Amino acid sequence: MTVPPREILAVEQKAKGSSFYSAMRLMPRDEREAMFAIYAFCRMVDDIADDGVGTREERFAALTGWRRDLDTLYAGGMAIESAFLKGAVARYGLRKEDFLAVIDGMEMDVARDIVAPDLAILDLYCDRVASAVGRLSVKVFGMDEGPGFDLAHHLGRALQFTNILRDLDEDAEIGRLYLARDHLESAGIAASDPKTVLANPRIDAACRACARLAHYHYEKADAILRTKPKGRIRTPRLMGAVYAAILSAMEIEGWAPPRKRVSLPKTQLAMIVLRNGLMG
Repeated sequence: MTVPPREILAVEQKAKGSSFYSAMRLMPRDEREAMFAIYAFCRMVDDIADDGVGTREERFAALTGWRRDLDTLYAGGMAIESAFLKGAVARYGLRKEDFLAVIDGMEMDVARDIVAPDLAILDLYCDRVASAVGRLSVKVFGMDEGPGFDLAHHLGRALQFTNILRDLDEDAEIGRLYLARDHLESAGIAASDPKTVLANPRIDAACRACARLAHYHYEKADAILRTKPKGRIRTPRLMGAVYAAILSAMEIEGWAPPRKRVSLPKTQLAMIVLRNGLMG
């Protein structure tokens, strides 16, 4: 039995008790370790973009270092930072371009604080930070690229929109607002300072427009899963079910200030896990 690198162990320990960890427990050990390796990579580059340590130039340099290290890994050289990915890359054929797309997304955050992007830029951001992770994940799930990448496209965006709606106030604390400018303007809100925008009672209408986008992508992802494509689909189905339930709970609560962060009761989460874990 191989011992997982410390990067994988660290992200697994941090994930315990989360809906993500519940989904990962449905997987065999090798696949689970590969998924935690992917998420360890995502966590490490995300920390560069989000922790505010160093100047923007220094954070760009750190992300460039990851690009070079991945080049070394895929060339068969002695990678340093990304060495923990070697086993997963070899076993599951993970594509370098998808790891690089995640870094592209982190660089969008480093270049400037994202505040009310238009829908096209928001979609590009979601593709890089979420659907690219999905494209890596479906390789581990053993899915064919056609249905697998379609699932990554839709489920990645659905999960990311849900997280955007869940993390509004946390993102505003670091000067970011990922709600689309189009939705804010339709709600009669001029995009400006994130905290000022979120204090506007009309924010609920803009958030519900984002929620409708999320539902659209959940429905598209569910349609793909209902065809029972090749691969281990219980895990993405569970992730979709949990986050769709979180979205529904937020819709009931609403987004008008004051807001509170929505979490699922443990009993509801357990029922979702049981229902999806027992399905083939």
